[in-house]
Amino acid sequence: MGRGKVEVKRIENKTSRQVTFSKRRAGLLKKTHELSVLCDAQIGLIIFSTKGKLFEYSSQPHSMGEIISKYLHTTGASLPVHDYRVEQYDEIAKMKRETLNLQLSLQRYKGDDLNSAQYEELNELEKQLENAVSKVRARKLELLQQQMENLKRTERMLEKENQEMCQWLMNYEMYKQQPAAVMEQQQQQEEAAAALTELNLLGEQPLLAQFSFFGDQGQFGGATTSNSSAYRLQPSHPNLQHPSSSSDYL
Repeated sequence: MGRGKVEVKRIENKTSRQVTFSKRRAGLLKKTHELSVLCDAQIGLIIFSTKGKLFEYSSQPHSMGEIISKYLHTTGASLPVHDYRVEQYDEIAKMKRETLNLQLSLQRYKGDDLNSAQYEELNELEKQLENAVSKVRARKLELLQQQMENLKRTERMLEKENQEMCQWLMNYEMYKQQPAAVMEQQQQQEEAAAALTELNLLGEQPLLAQFSFFGDQGQFGGATTSNSSAYRLQPSHPNLQHPSSSSDYL
């Protein structure tokens, strides 16, 4: 059974189309080479893929340029020559016209060359100038507000630094005066402790024991308790009920 006829049309599936292009391109280049070698033919083959990639084949020893030149000479055709100077001149002329229009617009914005302007043009120019002035004033007010906020922020920072500096100076002055106050307080505490110690020593013995004639050792020549009766105090009112002891008070 023979092979059926395949309809030639564009393959919609991108992957299948790419696979078919690779296979048939290789086969076409192979057949072209075989035809050139077997028949001694001069063949030039140019292939562009869908993405614009170039594939070419030229019969040896000729190059692709030689084959194309021979083709043009044989057919009498010529490659179109594109003159870029015309496009450059047009572009330069267009830029000159735009520059001239801009210069005229700037002169009218400055108030110059208004003699040739019509009423509609002047009215439109006035509206544009008013809009420009409004934008300029709005931007100016915005900048002034930003400057005021920056100044207020700087003022708050300076006030805070000033308060911190004052606090630091007060602490420093207190620190300088602290040693003298501490020394004075310590001296007062030492004096109070000495006075308290003296009072405690006085409270440990009788008050009359501080005198020498009531102690264990007298003031005169170290008198002992055996003759301590010679230094007795005389009462202001003698006891009349005991006459026998009156001689003791003479």
